[in-house]
Amino acid sequence: MPKDTKTRTATLYRMVMPEHTCPFGLKSKDLLEREGYEVEDHYLETREETDAFMEKHGVETTPQTWIGGERIGGYDELREYFDKPVKDEDETSYQPVIAIFSVAALMALGLSWFTFETILTLRAFEWFIAISMCFLAVQKLQDVESFSTMFLNYDLLAKRWVRYGYLYPFGEALAGILMVAGALTFISAPVAIFIGAIGAVSVIKAVYVEKRELKCACVGGSSNVPLGFVSLTENVMMLGMGLWMGAKALWGL
Repeated sequence: MPKDTKTRTATLYRMVMPEHTCPFGLKSKDLLEREGYEVEDHYLETREETDAFMEKHGVETTPQTWIGGERIGGYDELREYFDKPVKDEDETSYQPVIAIFSVAALMALGLSWFTFETILTLRAFEWFIAISMCFLAVQKLQDVESFSTMFLNYDLLAKRWVRYGYLYPFGEALAGILMVAGALTFISAPVAIFIGAIGAVSVIKAVYVEKRELKCACVGGSSNVPLGFVSLTENVMMLGMGLWMGAKALWGL
């Protein structure tokens, strides 16, 4: 909790230049105002003025906040001062996966409502998996190089054929798009079965057999999602969807 509950005035120094306004300065000002502080807002309007300020106060970054004559620090320190969580760049997080699956589910339900005037349909479940595949593929396609590097840590086929790591996101996207459309199942089903089966076996071997602690490449090469249940779920969904769509096409289910 704040150490000085009586002082309701804070002094903030932040960069506001013609071509750059520091976003963390804006966040600091907003946080202070939401906490009930009147902000004495001081602009650092040139690079020279900013450098002189940092040298004078022995700091390496701006913004800087003072409360009750005590220097609190930058935006992260200000959040800590108010007992608010501060993001750790190395901390593992499931937030990207939760966001992807949640939006995919809502889109699938929306499509079902638009098409069938009800949300609880088998097609909605199929759309959910297919849309999730597309979203996950987009995450990988943002930086295929980083994805392929992380993928090489555990995928059995990629370790033997490096180019597979570059092709994987395109295959996942292709299968997902075709499954959304319900078209060319003779292409989408084998692709989903192939990459889903290899992926599932690779994750099981790396995580559950070898007990390795790795980052999951399922949402791209820069993610902090731990390898394990999420990646296994992605691959099992693809495998299951491929088998289901193939069975529907073969036997007219």
